[in-house]
Amino acid sequence: MNKDFLNEMKQLLTEEKERLESELAQISTKNPSAEGDFKADFPNIGDKEDENAEEVATYSTNLTLERTLESSLRDVESALQRFESGTYGTCKYCGQEIAEKRLRARPASSSCIECKKNFKMEA
Repeated sequence: MNKDFLNEMKQLLTEEKERLESELAQISTKNPSAEGDFKADFPNIGDKEDENAEEVATYSTNLTLERTLESSLRDVESALQRFESGTYGTCKYCGQEIAEKRLRARPASSSCIECKKNFKMEA
C-alpha cells in the first residue's frame, strides 16, 4: 500500500475516533474502573409520570447507542494500534493485504473480504 493511502486512512480513523468519543460523551461517562468502557447516563427530564416514562425510554435508547458506539470505538482504536505495530492493512486471518476498496469502505477492517465471508459462514 502506498504511503499517501495509509496517511489518508490514519487521518480518517483519527477523526472517527474523535467523533465517536464526542458522541459517547454526550450520552455517557467513562467508567473509571474499566478502560474503554462507558456508562450511559440516566437522564433527568422531570418528576411527572410522562416525564419519568420518557426518561426510561431515553435511557434505554442511550444504552443501545452506547454499546454500538463503544464497539465502533474499539474497532477504530484497534486499527490505530495496527498502524503503530505496522500491521494495518493486513488480514488478521490469512496475512494477505486487505484491498484498498475494502479499507476505503471500512477503514477499521481487520480482515479481507474472503476471510470475512468464510468467518460469517462458520458462525
